[in-house]
Amino acid sequence: MDFTGEERIAAPRDVVWAALNDPEVMRGCIPGCQNIERLSPDTFEATIKVKFSLLSATFHGLLTLSNVDAPKSYTLSAEGKGGIAGFARGSADVVLEERGAETVLHYRSKAELGGKLAQLGARLLDSTSQKLAEGFFSDFNAAVVAKMAAG
Repeated sequence: MDFTGEERIAAPRDVVWAALNDPEVMRGCIPGCQNIERLSPDTFEATIKVKFSLLSATFHGLLTLSNVDAPKSYTLSAEGKGGIAGFARGSADVVLEERGAETVLHYRSKAELGGKLAQLGARLLDSTSQKLAEGFFSDFNAAVVAKMAAG
């Protein structure tokens, strides 16, 4: 499953970059995120509950930042185990482009699911994964704009 997109955010690039690296902002934007904790500057531990059609799974895993070029881009990789439901692995290449007072966040992501989740069918998994990614970036945009308005 591969998908791409972009989000126009009414904030300077350094503010968007800081939010992308803030566990509190991320917790509020990752759909189903129950907990996220920074283990090191480039590693987070997270618990995320995801619903795929009739199957719901709670994933425990790590989020890792690599290819970091602050404040322009990074790759976010995730790997989690959902018990009997299976596993999820994915990554997102995130690039921040300054456009005047706005920042355009470009993303290219891919995901792989295994176990019982993989038996649900590719179309359902693609659709759900894309909705989760779009939901994250939309919520992230709103959180950054709200933070700008408050600060």
